[in-house]
Amino acid sequence: MAIVFVLVALLVLAVLVTANWYVWRRLFRDTTRGPGPVRRAGAVLVAGGWALTVAALVAERGGAPFRLQQVLAWPGFLWMALSLYLLLAVLAGEAVRPLLRRFLERRARGRAVEAGEREPERTADHATVAAGAPGRPGTTGASEAAGIPGASGTSAEEARRPVAARAARDTSAPATGTPAPGTTVPDGPSGPDGPSAPVDPAGPSRRLFVSRVVAGAAAAAAVGTVGYGTHGVLSGPKVKRVTVPLAKLPRGAHGFRIAVVSDIHLGPVLGRGFAQRVVDTINATQPDLIAVVGDLVDGSVKDLGPAAAPLARLTARHGAYFVTGNHEYFSGAEQWVEEVRRLGLRPLENARTELPYFDLAGVNDVAGEEEGQGPDYVRALGDRDPARACVLLAHQPVQIHEAVEHGVDLQLSGHTHGGQLFPGNLIASAANPTLAGLERYGDTQLYVSRGAGAWGPPTRVGAPSDITVVELASRQA
Repeated sequence: MAIVFVLVALLVLAVLVTANWYVWRRLFRDTTRGPGPVRRAGAVLVAGGWALTVAALVAERGGAPFRLQQVLAWPGFLWMALSLYLLLAVLAGEAVRPLLRRFLERRARGRAVEAGEREPERTADHATVAAGAPGRPGTTGASEAAGIPGASGTSAEEARRPVAARAARDTSAPATGTPAPGTTVPDGPSGPDGPSAPVDPAGPSRRLFVSRVVAGAAAAAAVGTVGYGTHGVLSGPKVKRVTVPLAKLPRGAHGFRIAVVSDIHLGPVLGRGFAQRVVDTINATQPDLIAVVGDLVDGSVKDLGPAAAPLARLTARHGAYFVTGNHEYFSGAEQWVEEVRRLGLRPLENARTELPYFDLAGVNDVAGEEEGQGPDYVRALGDRDPARACVLLAHQPVQIHEAVEHGVDLQLSGHTHGGQLFPGNLIASAANPTLAGLERYGDTQLYVSRGAGAWGPPTRVGAPSDITVVELASRQA
C-alpha cells in the first residue's frame, strides 16, 4: 500500500512539473530571443508561486501561527487558481497559434503580390526616362546625335573624369540585384526603391510575434478569469430558491422554508466580514428554519472563533441547526460543536428532533469514522414514525444511499462546491452522485448546495456560490 501511495505521489509530481515547465516555456521561453532576465523571472514566478501554495497548505493543516497562515494563503491559493487557468489558456492557444501564423503568411503574400503588380509600372517609367523623354535634361535623343557629352546619362563633369576613377566608383556600387559581399538582403519582395515590405532586423520574427500574441492573450484570459471568480466569492453568495414537494408533508406545512447553507469555509482568507455577509443574506430571506450542513471552518476555534461570531445573529422561527463536514474533523470537530452550540445553533450529532410538521435529523460526516464519530443512521433515524415526513441533514451527497434505505424523504447536502473551479466539476461529478441541485433517488430526494464560500483559492469559475431557500410543498395542498 505504501509503495502504491509513493508511486501515485511521484506520478502527480511528474505531471505538475511537466505542466508548469510547459507553461513557463510558452509564456517566457518562446516569447524571448534567448536566455536573460525575463526567462529567469518567469522561472522564479512559476516555482515561487507553487512554493507559496505548498507553504499555505502546510501552514493551514499544520496549525502554524494564524497570522502566518493569512500571509501565505492569499498569494499561495490565488496562484493555485491562476496556474490552472494559465495552463488551460496556453493549451487553448495551441489551436490559435497555427491559424494566426497562416493569417500572417497570407497577408505577407498579399503584400508581395501588390508590390509585384506595381513593379512593372515603375519599371516602365524608368525605361521611358532612359529612352529620352522630350524636354527632360540628361536624356538621349537629339542631344546624343549631336555628340553632346552626358547624352547617354553621364554628366559633362563626370565625362571629364579619368576613366579609371569612374571605373573605381562603379565597382564600389554593385548593380541593382547584385549584393556586395557581406551585405544583408532583407526578406520580402523588392522594387526599384528597395524592399516593398521592409523588415526591421531588430524586430521579432513572425514565429516570435505569434508566440508573444498568444502568450499575452493567455495571460490576460487567465488573470481576468481568476479576478472575476474571486470577486464573485468575496462579494458573497446569492440566494437560490427551490420548491420540493413531499408526499407526507401535511397541508399546514405547505410553504415551509429552510435556508440551506454549506461550505462557508471560514479560514485565513474568508473571515468575520464574510461570515457577516452570509448571516445577513440568510436573515433577509426570513426562513422558518436554518440548516448549516458542514464545512463551516478551516481552522481552530482559537483562531477562527471571532470570525464565526456573527453566526450568533442567525434568526429563524424554528431555529438554526448544524451538522459536521469533513473539514470540521481537520479543525477539531468536538470544539467546534461546542462553539456553534454556544453561538445558538443546535448540533445534530446522529440525532433527530420532531418539529410540528416533520422530523429533522442530522448525521455526522463520514470523515468522523477515523475518530470513532462517523454517521450513525440507526441512532438518528431508528424508531421514528414512518408516517411523518423526514428531512435529513448530511454533509456529503454520497450519504444518500443510506438515507434511501432508512426511508428519508429529503436529504440536504453540500460538500461538492459544484466543482468550484472548472473543469473541477468533471472530477466532482465522478466522485458524487449529484454535483448540485435537486435529484430523486427512489422515494428520496436529494438537494445539493454549491456552498457559500470556497476552499483553497477564494475563487469560483462556473460554479457560483449560493444560499438556497428550500420551500417545502405539500401534495395535500
